[in-house]
Amino acid sequence: MAQKAYFIGPYDSGLVNAVKPWLLTEDAFALMNNAYVWRGNVKKRVGSKLFTLSGGDVAHEHLLSRVRIKLESGGAPVVTDGTGAAAAAIPGGAAGGAVGQIFSIGTAIYTIVSAVAGAQPMLQTVATATATFDSATGNYVFAGAPINTQVYWYPSLPIMGFANYEDENINDEPVIAFDRRYAYHRSGSGWEQLDVANVNTTWTGSDSQFFSTTNYRGTLNDNYWLFAVNNNQADQIKYWNGTQWATIAPATQAAANYTLQTARLIVSFKDRLVALNTIEEVGGAGVYHTFVNRARWCQNGDPVAANAWYDNVPGKGGWIDAPTRQAIISAKILKDRLIVYFERSTWELVYTGNQVLPFIWQNIDDELGAESTFSAVLLENSVLGVGETGVHECDGLRVSRIDDKIPQEVFKVHNNNQGVDRVAGIRDYINELVYWSFPDLETDPTFPTRMLVYNYKNKSWSFNDDSITAFGYYQPADDLTWGTCPYTWEEFDRLWRAGLNQSKTKNVIAGNQEGFTFILDSTKNYNAASLQITNITVPGDISLQVINHNLKINDFVDIQFVEGITNIDGIFKVKTITDADNIIVGVKDTPVGTYTGGGVIARVSKIDILTKQFNFYDNNRRVSINEIGFDVDKSAAGVLNVGFYSSTSATDIAEDAIATGAALGDYTLETSAYTTRPLEANQNRLLRHVYVQSEGDCVQLQLTFDDDQMSDRNNMKSTFQLNSMTFHATPTGPR
Repeated sequence: MAQKAYFIGPYDSGLVNAVKPWLLTEDAFALMNNAYVWRGNVKKRVGSKLFTLSGGDVAHEHLLSRVRIKLESGGAPVVTDGTGAAAAAIPGGAAGGAVGQIFSIGTAIYTIVSAVAGAQPMLQTVATATATFDSATGNYVFAGAPINTQVYWYPSLPIMGFANYEDENINDEPVIAFDRRYAYHRSGSGWEQLDVANVNTTWTGSDSQFFSTTNYRGTLNDNYWLFAVNNNQADQIKYWNGTQWATIAPATQAAANYTLQTARLIVSFKDRLVALNTIEEVGGAGVYHTFVNRARWCQNGDPVAANAWYDNVPGKGGWIDAPTRQAIISAKILKDRLIVYFERSTWELVYTGNQVLPFIWQNIDDELGAESTFSAVLLENSVLGVGETGVHECDGLRVSRIDDKIPQEVFKVHNNNQGVDRVAGIRDYINELVYWSFPDLETDPTFPTRMLVYNYKNKSWSFNDDSITAFGYYQPADDLTWGTCPYTWEEFDRLWRAGLNQSKTKNVIAGNQEGFTFILDSTKNYNAASLQITNITVPGDISLQVINHNLKINDFVDIQFVEGITNIDGIFKVKTITDADNIIVGVKDTPVGTYTGGGVIARVSKIDILTKQFNFYDNNRRVSINEIGFDVDKSAAGVLNVGFYSSTSATDIAEDAIATGAALGDYTLETSAYTTRPLEANQNRLLRHVYVQSEGDCVQLQLTFDDDQMSDRNNMKSTFQLNSMTFHATPTGPR
């Protein structure tokens, strides 16, 4: 029988693992890692860029992307004198310091590498006569450092939340970041602590107690207040009024020792502050109880008045417990309705308009709920949440599961180390995607290691490898110009007129376990360098100290901006995981020198796409596929491998053919223009043919990178977009 061409495209289904690969639709994929389906195409994952606001030294832009403290002493900024000297203690003294933290003075970086008591030398990227830190006292001493320059300290704590502070500006709400201890805002080109002088700016929560925030009116209608809770009783409720933080534990009765301490969630709803899943002081000093199913609210209007939360005065505050012992987990306002996810059920907190009892509970679904507080994501007509049995969607009338295409994946969220508390979700308006970061089961991680990606337009799924603790939004105040761009024309690798570069655009911002912040950017295809190298040991294989690295064996990392050592810039494969803070990577060339600091690494994402098992004929016929035409967008220097599997075998025929010398080609898919075809330089799309010579009950393709391709920085920074595939097939006989 003559060969026939079978066209596959456009792509809408994405990852589907609910059925075996031979039962998939032709545009579906059995595996889709670090790629996703978008508007009919398969694209390499959404990448990220460090969160920087102005031009400058690209090698040191990570200093601007990390949350940091502008050090003060006696109420005055710590600035080196005319000889480069400065000495004081970090906030918190001995309790605040840790190996892996850094100081910066201008572009000079000083890294704490010793936890031994006493003045221990720090690594220094700029020759400095004295640069010591005492872990027993928190004291730092500099002499001979850059002169007349502000000293910054980087706590290197996990990012625990972002908030947008509502002010009088339209669509220009400044972003506030939280780590475990401090709140930060953008000042100039980098992060600085918010409200330095006020002792109430510190928190004491763990690395699984994330921040719930809400904007609310203040004493007057034109006040702008931001309330924040982290479900930690000691920290109580704090609010930012635009000038400073204040702490409240509002009385719930006139009698002593009846107070609201904090809550899992705080929401502004119907002109009241509503606290959900509360911790309260009940009848005795320091006698605290947790009311997991409770909603408690303040009076209509001012929430900090002396009796605003009284529950025994009509027209003031009040509370109501849901008729279930399940805990309140998450909540979102959907079109003037407060949808509340419990552990295994979903409810609405219904507004009655009655000032005596303004809210009552109404059950929506008694079977499906959510178990991750910050997994809730609001779409136009529904609220999404990650529960113990699936990813659920509530439209206000019913709750249904939306992850039927990938039904087992929700059970891979790691439960140890407070794993369900660490699931974070957000909607990306620009790319029409929803992201959930989560710790998976594979390596027993503390912090999230993967990201579930949901295209809510075509209901498709995929996964990314990433380590993100919290999401938020950021709106740039000004358009990006060449005067504020930190890159040269040659270095700038994204669309100049992309929405991400325009003022007021709602960008997705993310943070990680080391206090880095970065913006998700679909015009990039690679991860920002957002892990710090604390120390390096050579010769031999390279041992890297990277605090809370979250990597695993066979991952690839891009090492950048290392100072003091040569032959170490590039992409390396992780050979050994020593512990949570140390990895070993294989050498390429012998490193020379001694590490002085400044190094960072970026996780390198590996595309791994597995198609369905194709047989274009009936189940009684075998199929032979000799040629596949790939329609791809042109890239700068992209190449990846095409593997293929016959019948249901797990053996890659392409790999075996190359090893035995039987291959008629190298089975690579090059997405850059051929120099021998001059016209391709001006094309947007390219057609590439790969000759596979495969015959069997079915044929399955795998698109991925080998180790050499992963180690090529130009290749890893190239785009990849698959528009269609055309299989040239022939039936070969009965099965």
